[in-house]
Amino acid sequence: MRILHTSDWHIGRSFHGHATLDALRGVLDALVEQVREREVDVVIVAGDVFDSAAPAAACYGVLSDSLRALSDTGAAVIVTSGNHDSAARLGFQSALLRDGIHVVTDPRSVGTPITVADAHGPVHFYGIPFLEPALVRHLWPDTELRSQRETIEHAMGLVRSDAAERGGRTIAIAHCFAAGVDATPGVEREIRQGSLDVVPLAAFDGPDYVALGHIHGRQQLSPRVRYAGAPLHYSFGEADKPRGSWLVDLDASGLATVEWLDLPVPRRLVTLRGSLDELLGDERFADAADAWVCAQYTDATPQTDPMRRLQARFPFCATVMHTPEGTLADDGLTYAHRVRRARSDVELVDAFLTHVREGEGASAAETEVIRDVIDERTLAEASA
Repeated sequence: MRILHTSDWHIGRSFHGHATLDALRGVLDALVEQVREREVDVVIVAGDVFDSAAPAAACYGVLSDSLRALSDTGAAVIVTSGNHDSAARLGFQSALLRDGIHVVTDPRSVGTPITVADAHGPVHFYGIPFLEPALVRHLWPDTELRSQRETIEHAMGLVRSDAAERGGRTIAIAHCFAAGVDATPGVEREIRQGSLDVVPLAAFDGPDYVALGHIHGRQQLSPRVRYAGAPLHYSFGEADKPRGSWLVDLDASGLATVEWLDLPVPRRLVTLRGSLDELLGDERFADAADAWVCAQYTDATPQTDPMRRLQARFPFCATVMHTPEGTLADDGLTYAHRVRRARSDVELVDAFLTHVREGEGASAAETEVIRDVIDERTLAEASA
C-alpha cells in the first residue's frame, strides 16, 4: 500500500497581511498530481486543516475542492483535526463529502480504525484528533489526563489494544509536539511562545508508521515517526525548510520505504540585511525582486518611511526591521548631565538627540538645520 502523509495546510492563514489562498490552492493542485502520478492509495492530512476555528467562506471551497480532487485520483483520504481547527466545523464538513473521504474529529472515535485493504490484507488507520486534556478527560473519567503527554499516551494505549485484537498493519495519525523535534524558528506559533507539552517518542510504539502534524518543518524522529510540515512557508523562519510530504510504502510485513516528495514554492522567502541605501541600490540584492522579502536595515537611526521605499524595489517586501549593527560608545553621561552641560540651544537639542538615538548626536547637516530653526525663532521673538 502506498500512503502520502501531509499536514498543517492552515487554510486561511495570512503571510504578513497577505492572503495565501491562491498560493495554497496551487500547491495543493500539485500535491493532487503527485498522488495521481505515484498511484497513492491513501492520503493522510494530519491536522490543522484550517488556520482558525471560524474560517472564512472561501476557505471551505479550497478544502472541498482539494479533498474531492484527491478522491478523484482513486485514493482514500483521511483527515484529522488539529489545534487550530474547530472539530465541530470540520466534522460538519465531512457530511458534505463523498465516500472515501474520512474526517476524524470525534475523540470518542479514538481506538476505532478506518480500514483500507490491499493485496496483502487490511491496513488499519487510527486517527487521533487534537485532544485538549481539559475538554476530553470527562470521556475517560477513570484515567488522569492533565497534559498532552498523558492524553496521547492514553489514546495510543487504546490504539494498541484495538490493533492487537484486529491484527494486520497499522498507521497512527496524531497532532502534537513530540520529543526530539528541532524547536528552531519556523515551528508552530504556540511552541515558539513557550507552551510546550511534550509527548515522549515511546508513546508512539506499536504502529508501522506514525503520521504527525503540528510542526511546520519536515522532521524525522525515527524511521517510522515523522512530521511532514506545512505545504507553504508561513514565516521567514521557515524559509530554508523544504515543503512537501512523505510517500510511505507498506509491504506485507509493514513499513518498507519512505520517500520525501518536494512541493513547489510559489514565491521564495529571503532575508536581506544592509544599510537602507544598500538595500535600495546594491546590485547584490537584485535577484530578490520577485521574492518575499524581510528587510533588516542596519542604519544607526530609524529611517523615514522604509517600507514604502523598499517596496519600490521589492514589490513583495513583507516586513521591515530596524536592526542597527552597533551603537556608539557610551560616554558615561546621563541625559540630565548632558542638559546641564549644554551652553546653547543647539547643544541642548544635540544632547536630546544623543539621548534618544543611543549615543548618536546631530550630524553636521542636522546641526545646520537646528541652528537655522533656532535663529529664525529667536528673530521672530525679538520682533514680536
